[in-house]
Amino acid sequence: MGDMARILVVDDDESIRTVFRVNLERQGYFVDTAEDGEGATQLIRDGDYNLALIDIRLPDMDGIELLNVIDEELPEMIKIIVTGFPTLQNAIEAVNRGADGYILKPVKIETLLEMIEAHLSRQESEKYGEDRVSDYIDARARELKNQMKFYEPI
Repeated sequence: MGDMARILVVDDDESIRTVFRVNLERQGYFVDTAEDGEGATQLIRDGDYNLALIDIRLPDMDGIELLNVIDEELPEMIKIIVTGFPTLQNAIEAVNRGADGYILKPVKIETLLEMIEAHLSRQESEKYGEDRVSDYIDARARELKNQMKFYEPI
């Protein structure tokens, strides 16, 4: 990523926060961590993150509740749920609540990095895509305006 992507790691397990942070920073990402939903909410309100890795079980709230907070504060942010308790229901609920991805503990760092990379490049191209679309619309509008000159009502 040319532009250093900002990642928020939310997990109550300090060793996981450390492993994620060290590995992500090594890839050139900017990383903040929070150990609970409250801490994460503060950071989200103050910061601008591209992506969050959220443990589904936080001491003070369900990771899924945090998805709602993110949707209100930073809707463009990519949200990946991390869980050591894979149940189909968890997965379905996470996705229904707007998670962009779902990864199981123990997490393979390579898998995590690939997933993050894929999501971030998609986010980048969507941003680019929106700009392109609005440029196209502006150009079409100008063309139409120019053509309208020739159709002056007589």
